[in-house]
This record gives sequence, C-alpha cells and structure tokens, in this order.
Amino acid sequence: MALELFGIAGDADKPVPEPATAPRKPAAPSSTQDGRSRRLKPASDDSQDLWGERSAEPAPATPPLTQTDPAPEPLSRVLQPASFRHPNANRELLLGNARVAYALTRVRRRSIGFVVDADGLSVRAPAWVTLSAIDDALKEKSDWILRKLGDAQLRQQKRADARIEWRNGGMFPLFGEPLKIVLDAEHRFKERGGALIDALHAGAPRELHIALPTTAEPAKIRDAVHAWLLRQARAHFIERLNYFAPQLGVRWTRLRLSSAQTRWGSARSDGSICLNWRLLHFRHSVIDYVVVHELSHLRVMDHSPRFWGTVATVMPDYKALRRSLKDEATPSWE
Repeated sequence: MALELFGIAGDADKPVPEPATAPRKPAAPSSTQDGRSRRLKPASDDSQDLWGERSAEPAPATPPLTQTDPAPEPLSRVLQPASFRHPNANRELLLGNARVAYALTRVRRRSIGFVVDADGLSVRAPAWVTLSAIDDALKEKSDWILRKLGDAQLRQQKRADARIEWRNGGMFPLFGEPLKIVLDAEHRFKERGGALIDALHAGAPRELHIALPTTAEPAKIRDAVHAWLLRQARAHFIERLNYFAPQLGVRWTRLRLSSAQTRWGSARSDGSICLNWRLLHFRHSVIDYVVVHELSHLRVMDHSPRFWGTVATVMPDYKALRRSLKDEATPSWE
C-alpha cells in the first residue's frame, strides 16, 4: 500500500495573432471577424469537433479609416477563448468559454474520475458510460476543471520563465535562495565534484563551484550540478526524516530519491519513503512539510481528517506550506 503526494503543471502554446490590415480607401465595414482563434494549437482539420462550427460574429461598426487612424485590433485578439489540450487527447469539449481536449480512457471502475496534471485533463470512465454522460459530468465540474487547468498553465509558464542557463554565472534556487554557478577548472576546493561557497559580501548570492572549465558544454554543467544536488538531497532528507520521525512516533526504513515531474513524495506501509530531489529548490519549511506529510502516512495511510490531524501535531501551519508547494514553481531542467 502506498500514498503519494502530487503536484500539477500545465502546458500552453503561444497564440498565433491574425494580421490587421486596413483598406486603401475609406469604406464602411461590411465584413465579419471570426473570434474563434485559440491560445493553444488548434486541432487538425480531420479531428472530430463535438460542437460543430460556430458562426462568425460580425464586428461592430467603426468609422472609416483615415491616414491618422490606427488599424483596428482583430476581434480574435480581443475574444480569444482559452484552450487546453492533453497530448493524448481523443475527445474535445467546450467548457464555459474554454475548449478542453482531454484524454479519455475506458477502465474497470464504478464512476467517472478526473485528473488534472502536467499534461492536462485525463478522464477515466467505465465502458458502459456513454460519451454524452461523460461530457455532462465534465460540464457539472467545469468550474473546478477550468480552475485547475488555469493554475497548471500558469505554473508551467512560471517554470519556463525560471529556466536555468547552464553556464558560468548561471543561477538557480537552493533552499529558496539564489545560487550562482561558478566553473572552476583548477578544482580549488576539497569537496568532490562541487563546493558551496558563502556569499562574498552582503547582497551577493552564494556560489556553487563546479570542477569544470568555463568552456564546458551546458549538458555537462547540468549533469555536474545534478550529481551535486543528489548528494545534498539525500543528506538533507535523511537529517530531516530522523528529526521528525521520533516526534510522530514512526520509524522509516529506506529512502529513495525521485525525479518525477508531478509527484513530490510517497510512503509505503513497510516504512520506505520516496522524496523528490527537486524539493531542494524550495525553502526549508516547505521541504519539512513534505517530509512530515510522508512520515505521517506511516501512521495513517490515507488523507482522512485523522491523517491531517497527525500532520498538524508537529506542523500546525501545514496548510500554508501546502499552498506554497502548489503555487511556487520549480525551474525547468530541460
């Protein structure tokens, strides 16, 4: 039996704007603008449109253009509906003002299940449930689905903005604080692979010195930093597990490091704990919350009120820390 702690992420394509053109001679507008352009890449022409074609809406009348008048902004830019597409999507549905392409899987279960993760919306349903019934269930939960998809999309954009530049002087977060990569081909430190150096002066970031030349390829720099972080993660997690386990009255037996994109940790009834090394990007208190969360599962193997009461015995502010884990984006390592 295992319990897992999940996070979510999303993905989005950039919108493709329609060019705005102005007629050479002033004339009263008589054409229409199509307001159906999407933020994500639209489905191919041979994909099934569950809702049929939407009629184009006429643009509001505007006075004739002159040489000093700017060209009107295309209506498609103003009325761009949100769009979310799972990479394995096989169904598409309009939820509110958003088009949601989701992955439907038929499974042996009694009810319809929804999951929003890094890829988008996945739906698992019994074979006997009709497609219309599945769509009706999605519409009933549309507010929750769209909120989660929007959060995932925003988190993915934050991760993209925090992308690490693997070069001499590149930066990434360690325990919630910026850390500067310094390449040191002469290996002027005692530690193996890399060494953490305190800030040289107030306001400066700490430095991670890596035994590589300044001409090293980005992939080699990334791999060297990754190896160093794995060693730090194991040592830090073991120290925190040993600190909190006695407070919770549990005993953990084994630690495994994970590189999962959407899962921060898991626990098994045999006492084995799995923690994601990417947690080192977060501040100490957030890491402690995940450690306490997984250790608490050694007492209560579910997410019942009794489980959360167990977490609260050593971490009363766990709700705020849990929100931070969901809201703060870790940098992309791609």
